[in-house]
Amino acid sequence: MKPTIQLKRVYDKAARGDGFRVLVDRLWPRGIKKQDLWLDTWAKELAPSTELRKWFAHDVDKWTAFRARYRSELTRSHASQSIREILDSAKPAKTITLLYGAKDTEHNEAIVLRGLFKRVASRHRSDP
Repeated sequence: MKPTIQLKRVYDKAARGDGFRVLVDRLWPRGIKKQDLWLDTWAKELAPSTELRKWFAHDVDKWTAFRARYRSELTRSHASQSIREILDSAKPAKTITLLYGAKDTEHNEAIVLRGLFKRVASRHRSDP
């Protein structure tokens, strides 16, 4: 059974239904102490590069170009392998929650990553 991939702002309250929680930002979220964040793993290698993050600057007009550039970065970085490792680590969780810090819930890297997680999960077989 493939997990459900959901998104959540890192500042929102953690819930039991979050399952395996993965921070997908390159930078630690402001105002949160590491010991105060319920987190299973920090996948900063999946986050956009510093250059891409700064270029995008959460400008909605750049969203389409950001998605294309970010997907290209993910392809070059072999992100699928990192995602397969997260999928294996998340078992037996039925849900994986990608955590992000952006205020904009409709234009952020977690949205792009969710699509990749779903594609990798649909092809990934870790059970014998």
